[in-house]
Amino acid sequence: MRFKTALSLLAFLFSSAWFTSCARQNQGAAEAAAPAMASAPKVEVAPVIAEKLRASVELPGQLMPYEAVDVYAKETGFVKWIGVDRGSRVKQGELITQLEAPELVAQRSEADSKYQSAQSQLLASQAKLAADQATYRRMVVAAKVPGAIAGNDLEVAEKSAQADQQNVAAFQKNVKAAQDALQAVAEVESYLKITAPFDGQVTTRYVHPGALVGPQGGAGASTPIVRIETLTRLRLVVPVPEYDAGDVPEGTEASFSVPSFPGRIFRAPIARISHEVNVNTRTMPVELDVRDPHAQLIPGTFCQVEWPVRRNYPTMFVPTTAVASDLARTFVVRVQNHRAEWVDVKTGATAGKLIEVFGDLKEGDQVAVHGSDQLTPGSEVTPES
Repeated sequence: MRFKTALSLLAFLFSSAWFTSCARQNQGAAEAAAPAMASAPKVEVAPVIAEKLRASVELPGQLMPYEAVDVYAKETGFVKWIGVDRGSRVKQGELITQLEAPELVAQRSEADSKYQSAQSQLLASQAKLAADQATYRRMVVAAKVPGAIAGNDLEVAEKSAQADQQNVAAFQKNVKAAQDALQAVAEVESYLKITAPFDGQVTTRYVHPGALVGPQGGAGASTPIVRIETLTRLRLVVPVPEYDAGDVPEGTEASFSVPSFPGRIFRAPIARISHEVNVNTRTMPVELDVRDPHAQLIPGTFCQVEWPVRRNYPTMFVPTTAVASDLARTFVVRVQNHRAEWVDVKTGATAGKLIEVFGDLKEGDQVAVHGSDQLTPGSEVTPES
């Protein structure tokens, strides 16, 4: 009996010692884990948002004249008189230069002489035709009296009248050809008067009286006379990056500013889209149609354009501070299961405090609000909203 009691007491003491040891081990593990959790840095996170972009970006642009031309002469000649200079305003059809070409005077005299000669020959042939026809008619009357006119003479008179008719027709063609030649010389002479092709302003004068000028490909072709540009209508050319060029229809208004009018904002509609990206710059030229009735804006001026960016489909947005970069990559830090993960992204437009990103992200993903390369991939973090 005493032996059984002693054995039970021994078993109780052994069990108590074992439970005490396990309790101490569990407490030690918990105490060891607590500092590890406490050492994980706290990271403020924000969800990835999906929405359709409605924003604007600032792009450079350049004002160009709606129409601009270097005026060349249509015919080779010497500048006899020029009535405009740099800054002169001209109207369409206004005479700006008078040329002289002595060889055209000789050509006109020759053409006029040929025309007068052709007319004289025509008048002579018409007179001969009239006389021969009258003779033939009298011979026909006389031939009714037997033996008065020989039959051969009557036939000769008839053939002469017919030949005269053909000569008159030929001389009429000669007169028409000579008249056309004279008209052609007159038209060439009219080219010696240089007029403005449209309303505008002379921005450059290239020649002075006595200079030789001419059509392209001819003598003096390397030298234009003046350059004329429009004043009241301009083209604002904007090289739009390819990722900002979509979904902006023609007619959308955009605002712009110019250095010569600080503080002023101008507006113009999008009028012409090239629909072709320049492979060297990866931009697409777009033109705004600028109406400037008071001719205040100056062609060649660089502008800052508030370009409207539109997307007809949702894209991903994160806080602007969430995007980080090092020498090799641009990324955001996604937090999943208390672990940091780098996700490579490309950035797009900025909308307020958010920036558009493209990468392996989906709506609702949690990313660090302040992206940094110090949050190394795989490191343990404590997310905070």
